[in-house]
Amino acid sequence: MSPNDESIGLTFGSAGATTLEAPLRRSLAAPEVIALFPLGFARAAWQARASAGALLPHFEGFDLFAFPDNARLLAFNVFRFVDRLVHKYAGRRIAGVVTANEQFGALTAALLGQRLGLPHTDPLAVLACQHKAYFRERLREIAPEASVAHWALPYTQDLDGPLGLSLPFYIKPVKATYSVLARRVGTRAELKRHLAFAPYERYIIKRLVQPFNDAFAALVGRPMQYGVDAHWLIAEELMHGQQINLDGYVFRGDVRLIGCVDEVMYPGTDAFLRFQYPSQLPPEVQRRAHTLAARIVRGLGFDHGFFNIEFFYHPATDRLQVIEVNPRLASQLADLYEKVDGLRVFDMLVELAQDRDPALLARRRPTAGVAASFVWRTFDGAAPPPSATRAARDWLARTYPDALLLEHHKRGYGLKREFKWLGSHRYATVNFGAPDEAALRERYQAMCEHLGWPAESH
Repeated sequence: MSPNDESIGLTFGSAGATTLEAPLRRSLAAPEVIALFPLGFARAAWQARASAGALLPHFEGFDLFAFPDNARLLAFNVFRFVDRLVHKYAGRRIAGVVTANEQFGALTAALLGQRLGLPHTDPLAVLACQHKAYFRERLREIAPEASVAHWALPYTQDLDGPLGLSLPFYIKPVKATYSVLARRVGTRAELKRHLAFAPYERYIIKRLVQPFNDAFAALVGRPMQYGVDAHWLIAEELMHGQQINLDGYVFRGDVRLIGCVDEVMYPGTDAFLRFQYPSQLPPEVQRRAHTLAARIVRGLGFDHGFFNIEFFYHPATDRLQVIEVNPRLASQLADLYEKVDGLRVFDMLVELAQDRDPALLARRRPTAGVAASFVWRTFDGAAPPPSATRAARDWLARTYPDALLLEHHKRGYGLKREFKWLGSHRYATVNFGAPDEAALRERYQAMCEHLGWPAESH
């Protein structure tokens, strides 16, 4: 599943902190945009640009993972939400709609952009990406060599009867986000435990996917021909090899690659340990991934907007297999491209939202030869270490001013739910760059020591 950036705390190096703490200033030349469901890296980036007078963002939406904000989920209706925003911003000089959010942001941005007559991704293309069972059907037509066998099943499936796919397999919700309820299962007993939900859990799951189901019914106008809706799950044949993430965008039908990032897991798990750029895959394989990505997004009707695609590459078979396509930027990785290539990815997102060519933006001077996003996790119900102290944060800002630290510490029920739904608790993330990989590892080790969190050598 793709990276994400939900957070409860954010620490920048010294330059970034100064920018974020400055009051928001309106600039006559600054584009006025609606920023939907802005969280973590994305919200911080747009706030920084607003502070510099380069952008006037109107933040709309709520945090699905923070109480009491997430109580809005109980009554959320995507069409009423869009109607309210259309009424609110009617007559305003809105230049574009931006988002980097997977759960509600991508679909809402498509619907709102369409209603306001602004550049937008086709809502049907968003649905084709996000409905994982429908996506597998489409992928089998567009790029059968990159697909795998799959089986869609309801939560109420009789797990004692015949299964539609041989175990072991990977299972996830048809409408999946942030790796919720996504994992490898090897036995029927594991599958039964995975699908054992308390009534309140079933209700939360239903509310999380109801807006998507509502949009699908309204826009497609009929159920899927095989009767699969977003409340179901999809089991997929296991894929193997090196996992990569490819970010790109489509401008006026032209599919363009931003970069290819290596996704490294905690040993023996499906949980991300780090994302590292540039990828160490051979350039020829990266070119093939780009060509394949272009064929897929075009086949899905995706003709405008940012996307990211996750692949497995198996060196022994030289095969690329698609994990999923997400109709939005992987915002956790945006500053990796800026550090290494000078690409101002969040500015590119704003340019594209105005139907302006993002490739024409001047690049910044690169500050690193390699960059990574490291993730700290606990497993098996273990409570996370304490949050970083003020002294540790001050050290990080002084020593590595380009570092971006997010903390996501949870306690009590929130922690218990995260272990149940995700299989681990991701309590912090840090993005930073270095001249080379050896220096990157040295900096990571130093950060672990000063922050008081364990280091992984993988």
